[in-house]
Amino acid sequence: MTDTDLRTQATEIHDQFSDRLDITVEEVKERLDTLVNEYRVPLSEARRSVTNTYLDEAGIDRDDLMEGDEHVDIAEIDSPEEWIDVTGKIVELWDPRSDSVAQVGLLGDETGTVKFTKWSKSDLPRVEDGEVYRLSNVVTDEYEGQFSVKLNSTTTIEQVDEELDVGEDSVEIEGAFVDIQSGSGLIKRCPEEDCTRVLQNGRCAEHGEGDGEFDLRIKGVIDDGTGVQEVIFDREMTEQLTGITLEKAQEMAMDALDTAVVSEEMNERVLGRYYRVVGPTYRRYVLADEVTEPDQPDHEAMLIKARSI
Repeated sequence: MTDTDLRTQATEIHDQFSDRLDITVEEVKERLDTLVNEYRVPLSEARRSVTNTYLDEAGIDRDDLMEGDEHVDIAEIDSPEEWIDVTGKIVELWDPRSDSVAQVGLLGDETGTVKFTKWSKSDLPRVEDGEVYRLSNVVTDEYEGQFSVKLNSTTTIEQVDEELDVGEDSVEIEGAFVDIQSGSGLIKRCPEEDCTRVLQNGRCAEHGEGDGEFDLRIKGVIDDGTGVQEVIFDREMTEQLTGITLEKAQEMAMDALDTAVVSEEMNERVLGRYYRVVGPTYRRYVLADEVTEPDQPDHEAMLIKARSI
């Protein structure tokens, strides 16, 4: 059993009980490690044993835990690491990029949509495109301001025989690209499974020092002439916006021995140009799902107008 597998299970157990017990991920992992590697207990049984131990220590029934904290609308999801119940329609299924993921896609209700991930090790039944399900005991997560839900081994899936109209939560903005903020360009993310944090000085806030995995993003500002809007572009949108692929960005940084050349080149390519961006909002950000460059006869005039407001 790998250290990563044990840590993943330990983190899930820790998240279930951290608001009830003063425990750490390392303490939970140590208990799992003893059962799995010293006493040769299967991981699923070890997890069940450790979970039951913490249930006893917290003085709660397992049935109470499985009910989840509360049933919420998708638009109400606003914090990571919360255990909730949701009911939604499977809007879209995507091809998983990792063997550790059984299914990944988009779940929606009347208030909006959210990405969901179902882990292979959770051994849960498949969900089908277009069907409505009640998902009990899922955990929320956050990546660059965008929330998602993760199905785990304690999640229950119940198909619901009802129609559900999925609401839209996207906005559209048009304006001049006036700034690229710090933290844009070629970045590195934590390599730990299910962690997407950006490394700061080679360190992840949760997992410590690591080599990291390269990624691209832009945290930009668009001015429509009446106000400014901060926008986050992920790797796909950044490549489309700038024409700089991740591989090209790595080559540029290697040649210059400095990752700053990537964001500098991005500045040259996008600042002052006029764009239309569509995507959901989170707090002060629009998370770009689509970006186009509509006809705009005088970019310079638009930029001057934007800066004069």
